[in-house]
Amino acid sequence: MKILFAGTPEFAARCLAALFESRHRLCGVMTQPDRPAGRGLSVAASPVKKLGAQRGIPVLQPVTLKDGAAREAIKRLRPEAIVTAAFGLLLPQEVLDMAPRGALNVHASLLPRWRGAAPIQRALLAGDEVTGVSIMLMDAGLDTGPVLLREAIPISRADTTGTLTERLAELGGRLAVRALDGLEAGGLEAVPQPAEGVTYASKPGKEESRLDWREDAAKLNRRVRAFNPAPGAGARVRGTEVKIWSCALAPGKGEPGEVLSADERGIRVACGRDAVDITELQRSGGKRLKTVEFLRGFGLSAGERFEA
Repeated sequence: MKILFAGTPEFAARCLAALFESRHRLCGVMTQPDRPAGRGLSVAASPVKKLGAQRGIPVLQPVTLKDGAAREAIKRLRPEAIVTAAFGLLLPQEVLDMAPRGALNVHASLLPRWRGAAPIQRALLAGDEVTGVSIMLMDAGLDTGPVLLREAIPISRADTTGTLTERLAELGGRLAVRALDGLEAGGLEAVPQPAEGVTYASKPGKEESRLDWREDAAKLNRRVRAFNPAPGAGARVRGTEVKIWSCALAPGKGEPGEVLSADERGIRVACGRDAVDITELQRSGGKRLKTVEFLRGFGLSAGERFEA
């Protein structure tokens, strides 16, 4: 089947790679325009653009799909089906209608839970024990279409957004290929999403990555994991901005943000309930360091305080 793929970040690129290895043929990829990225804010191509260019596939980078020229470019590719994964733009009905076999979305949640832009981070922040991938037939709504395939995976207590994204991307690629095979064979049933259990995964604001030490330790730990690898969970200690990249639940009691101990095992900090052992952190402008290395250059003592 002749496929147009639309996606932008690494999650999408992993799905695209699976399609390249399938028996289906890519007629083009569509991705967001190049944007500044990294510390130097140099303009960079998306992972999907890079992979498409490597494979010699036409690459479209529309700013909007309301533009007639962008729609004509899609029409010229004559896709039989469209597959999207974390593209970043809604496909209007006119574009959906260009694919006679339908438009499929690879969504990193068990719909209808966590419709929207940030399902992986929201699942971690909420303390979900299970997530997964849903392959749905797209309609004009936001992740509201009927589901063709879904598969669940557990969320471990060690999962971060980074590790969970990798696992879900691999699963998403496999399910996308299965869904295309099923559509071609005519053996898939599209099941409408239930009206119950709908939640929305809005993109977290910058303020949500700040650590509030009044939260209980379990919730604060989830916040650290949800903002790893980006942008990192932020806090201040002794007037210095730091990013906290990993921590573990620990017993302890004190004023929220109080350093209870600081040694090679970690920096134990009191929360609103219980405590956490910070095991990896980073000063502003510095490198990510394990606690023992961090303390060599920035010694902390019991009684000092972390702030939001």
